Amino acid sequence: MLGRASFGSADAAVWRPGPEDLARSRLAAAMKRWGCESLAALHRASVDDPDWFWSAVVEDLGIDLAGVPRAVCDTARGRAFPKWFTGTTMNIVTTCVDRHAMDPRSASRDAVVYEGDGGQRRALTFTQLKDAVDRFATGLRRLGVGKGDRVALFMPPVPEAAVALLGCARIGGVVVPAFSGYGSDSLATRLNAADAVALVTVDGTTRRGKPVPMKTIADGAVAAAPGVRHVIVVRSSGEAVAMTRGRDHAWDGVIAGKDDSPLAMLDPNDPLFIMYTSGPTGAPKGIVHSHLGFLMKSSLDFGYAFDLQHDDTLAWIADMGWMLGPMMIVAGLHLGSTVAMIEGVPDFPEPDRLWRIVERNRATVLGIAPTAARGLRARSDGGLPRADLSTLRAFTSTGEAWDEPSWRWLFEVVGQSKLPILNYSGGTEVGGGIVSCYTIAPQSPASFCGPLPGMDVDVLDASGRPTDEIGELVVRNLWPGMTHSFWQADERYLDTYWKPWPDVWVHGDLASVDADGYWHVHGRSDDTLKVGGRRVGPAEIESALVAQPGVAEAAVIGAPDAMKGQRVVAFVTARAGAGMPREAELVAGVAALIGKGMAPSSVHVVAALPKTKNGKIMRRAIRARFLGEPVGDLSALDPATPLDSIPPQ
Repeated sequence: MLGRASFGSADAAVWRPGPEDLARSRLAAAMKRWGCESLAALHRASVDDPDWFWSAVVEDLGIDLAGVPRAVCDTARGRAFPKWFTGTTMNIVTTCVDRHAMDPRSASRDAVVYEGDGGQRRALTFTQLKDAVDRFATGLRRLGVGKGDRVALFMPPVPEAAVALLGCARIGGVVVPAFSGYGSDSLATRLNAADAVALVTVDGTTRRGKPVPMKTIADGAVAAAPGVRHVIVVRSSGEAVAMTRGRDHAWDGVIAGKDDSPLAMLDPNDPLFIMYTSGPTGAPKGIVHSHLGFLMKSSLDFGYAFDLQHDDTLAWIADMGWMLGPMMIVAGLHLGSTVAMIEGVPDFPEPDRLWRIVERNRATVLGIAPTAARGLRARSDGGLPRADLSTLRAFTSTGEAWDEPSWRWLFEVVGQSKLPILNYSGGTEVGGGIVSCYTIAPQSPASFCGPLPGMDVDVLDASGRPTDEIGELVVRNLWPGMTHSFWQADERYLDTYWKPWPDVWVHGDLASVDADGYWHVHGRSDDTLKVGGRRVGPAEIESALVAQPGVAEAAVIGAPDAMKGQRVVAFVTARAGAGMPREAELVAGVAALIGKGMAPSSVHVVAALPKTKNGKIMRRAIRARFLGEPVGDLSALDPATPLDSIPPQ
């Protein structure tokens, strides 16, 4: 092992697992069988003996591989392009759908549940899901879609999205998920980049109750993407839409035939997804994930860190166009749990919507983003939700750094200091997480317990040496979930992740490990501030701002400064019903919490912070707007949070 097997100390914890957590844990049971007495011991073994570890994971998680592998990890193409379990065959549909539908104990249990933006609810049992997946796969074959063809999904998290994903996988097609909030141009860019031959969409949907004409948007995209031969339309909203003869097909017609399509047995390294991520400049990156890699990594993370099992219901607001939506479908169903697919936002059509979804579905694990927690805390004035949350055993969270006040509200008030917050961080290119919390490990506020099994993780300074300060989060080994490359862009992939230091994956996040062994992720390296020669992540300053009276949300950027190199500029929104925060008081409050050297030079109170449509603050766009620079790709910007709310300097 080249990295560090650091796990947080129980002495600094605010939550510690109880006997019931240890008794229930899938990971604790596996560790006992494997002779590992601690997470640190497991971590060392998983990194030092990868052939043993990944083979043990396949067996323990019930991943169905046919044949005997020639090699667990084959690096014949080079370290950056490994292949896994060569010589075997598989298909994710076998373990995600078929085995549960054929088991009398699970066949009639809900597999996916849909909670719509307007309060509507639908569900499919495992039996119903298998029937729909098989029929959709047959329908695709009849349209001439086959192994290796790219099929794009442009749809909200409705049950048919899960069916389409799995039906495409069943025939060996490659799924191209697209964010449901894209406009025609952004969607067309991804259709053309992937050479998609088919697109699955819906007639329309709503966002905060307002109509979104997804079929019309899709038509605009397909007009600029001549390779798309088929558009399959799900009747979701019921609104009338134009259908182009010969190209457009009603969903019900596609799945109407007999389900006679054979299951394609695939090389484990055959592509399952091309997931496009956006950057500030340049074309979107097409992240390639395989059947085995995505299944193994997502199931390991959800199964070992979150302890997701067949008696769980996982509820999480996650668009199908970002990695989390497909992860929920693949890992959640593989592990036999019920997946609640939630469209929209936490506080519409009613302010306590998220809590009522937990109550209605008897959810056991609730995913909640820090942005959502901040908003719900502000709307409830920090009070306890009135819904019945007694079925919950854990919260999960990913995508952005926590501010401690919001973390403590969720932990102490909502969870009554009894439920862990399973903080989890990784990325699309990783296929899952790098560091996480565990249901069997102690937790401190707004941090991570340690690395995930099989991930040799470290924090390096600018010269590539391990550091106890804030530095680059890196991975020093290989793991099955890592992207196989960027779609048709190997050199760009190598330049992005493997260029700075030999044989080291540089993830692009800032991280640190504190004196108690807990890990912290401070945001993207692109967002780093360098004040007086010291590298600073924005999260710590933002957390100090949100702790001030009257502040609902905060974002900080670095602006050029002749003396310090950069100065800290902050943007905050006021809490509802609170007086307008005073700049001098906010600066003094931050200085008192984290030091005068990190306090903002100026604070701007704004109406809204620009965010993506899934709730992430767009710091790079804020900085560009403030400095008068090009803002780059804004396809993910939520129109409800316009960039012009940020004043230019």
